[in-house]
Amino acid sequence: MVAAVRRGMSQRAAARQWGVPVSTVQHWLRRAWRQRLDRVDWDDRSSRPKRVQRTKAALEARIVALRRRLQRGVLGEVGAAAIQRELLAERVAPCPAVRTIGRILLRHGVLDGRRRVRRPPPPKGWHVPDVAAHEAELDSFDTIEGLAIRGGPHLTILTGTSLLGGLPAAWPRTSIAATTVLECLSEHWRAFGLPGFAQFDNDNRFTGPRQYLDAVGRVIRLCLSLGVTPVFAPPNETGFQAAIESFNGLWQAKVWQRFEHPTVSRLRQRSNDYLAALRQRRAVRISEAPPRRPFPPRWQLDLQAPLRGRIFFIRRTTDTGHATVLGHSYLVDHQWPHRLVRAEVDLDHDQIQFFALRRRQHDDQPLLKTVAYKFPQKRFTE
Repeated sequence: MVAAVRRGMSQRAAARQWGVPVSTVQHWLRRAWRQRLDRVDWDDRSSRPKRVQRTKAALEARIVALRRRLQRGVLGEVGAAAIQRELLAERVAPCPAVRTIGRILLRHGVLDGRRRVRRPPPPKGWHVPDVAAHEAELDSFDTIEGLAIRGGPHLTILTGTSLLGGLPAAWPRTSIAATTVLECLSEHWRAFGLPGFAQFDNDNRFTGPRQYLDAVGRVIRLCLSLGVTPVFAPPNETGFQAAIESFNGLWQAKVWQRFEHPTVSRLRQRSNDYLAALRQRRAVRISEAPPRRPFPPRWQLDLQAPLRGRIFFIRRTTDTGHATVLGHSYLVDHQWPHRLVRAEVDLDHDQIQFFALRRRQHDDQPLLKTVAYKFPQKRFTE
């Protein structure tokens, strides 16, 4: 390579021919500068510095002993900065730097702190096995509240996004009731197809009136009538609603905060334009998501129809291992306190199954308990 360059080949041509960067060619040219090639030292050289300045063993032992003495002191401060202050007070010269003292303590294994173990996050939708295996899509829905048009009404935004495909949706309204959610979800699923699962938080507009036992609201009945399994995220738990909360922030930043919205209709138009552009940009991701089922052509919601299918509740057990589902408290396992469970209410087989959930071992979800449960098929009150 060096000989070729000396014969007139350019450095870039030599780099291409030998498959190395130009900097490598320049490195060996500097090594062979004005020397015969048979007299050049071609061996790799160590990257270790020529001079290594290490703290004397006696001073290192003094630092370790000083830490033990400070540990028994009144203040109990044993960090590198506290040790350096003591060394300066004792007129030790030269006094090591704080980082040097820290490395000495680490080398002697006398540090108390434990480094945080960072584990890889579980896959998307890990709490629902079919979604984690990319066999079904999950649509997540939420609301944004507290927005107001200047001189106009306060607004509530119903938002939605699919977990795997990232299919976005948003409906700005002056108010959101359970009937509004029915209209928006039906419109969205007619246009894009039905997912396998639909996830909500524990808002009464999604769950139904939780002050009553066995209360199943309109939204749940809509999902069950279309063969969509509703999933309810646990209260005050992070991570399960991360996708929809991220989209809520994105919608507010790209639609709400960028423009002045004189009317609700103008806001809806800007929102629809943004959603159309976002769907186009995510077209590849949306197409690679699990396929959606077509919406039934002659479907009509019958709120009085008997309920069929399953309802998922993600819950955290109490200190005694109990979990609350549809207003009833069930003993899951005394050995599973303050832990996550997935309660699958099976309306076809009159039972509730509780599965253990662990983020660290997301693929191991053993069945903890099965309890008998018969949903009271009573008339739904409007």
